[in-house]
Amino acid sequence: MVSHAQQTPDDYYRAEFVILERIVDPAAVNERMVNRKVSAPVDTNETLYRVAGDGTTRSSLKLVSRNELHLGNAANRLERSGRYRVLMSAGWYEAFPPDYKGKPLRIEIGDWLQQAGQRAIEGNITIDRQRYLHVAVHLNHWQEGKVASRGITQGDSDPSPAADLASTSAPVAGAKLTLQPEVPLELLTWIRETRRMRSEEIHFLDSPTIGVLVFFKKVEAE
Repeated sequence: MVSHAQQTPDDYYRAEFVILERIVDPAAVNERMVNRKVSAPVDTNETLYRVAGDGTTRSSLKLVSRNELHLGNAANRLERSGRYRVLMSAGWYEAFPPDYKGKPLRIEIGDWLQQAGQRAIEGNITIDRQRYLHVAVHLNHWQEGKVASRGITQGDSDPSPAADLASTSAPVAGAKLTLQPEVPLELLTWIRETRRMRSEEIHFLDSPTIGVLVFFKKVEAE
């Protein structure tokens, strides 16, 4: 902490974010988000936290260790409750002067969805400041959709109704698997919220399946 205090600029903060997933059965979520239109990912070269398909993590920020975070204890308590799992804990030091316009910070975390080739939770977080700090959270929580349907090719025998085929688990002669890659994902829930941040207060933004803890610590010059 001494290294920060020696050259502390004005409006210097430690920004902290923890993203959690609620441990719930997706079938119990009644958000009916499947038909919602989701904008394409924003074009940004800034990454808050990204977990690649092989499990490696990347960030364009200089993140501090988790034990330095004020939110670390809160995240641990939530995880111990058995109702949440922590997907990301991240914090860094940065100056946020008045009229600061932050770039969107990309996030890709959660389960790996093999069919879609991406993480279940993705989106971005943006920090701005007018007089006060504001955080905009845009996160999507996806699940794998019904991407395969069974089709029947015309054969010598009479075709059977599709409903009859669906009712049996035995292989059907002449049947083939028809993939529908245009619908590999279903939107489970999302967060679309912008909130004013009060320094040194814990803020919680959530949906039925994911939550975001936010905390800003003002670093005073010594």
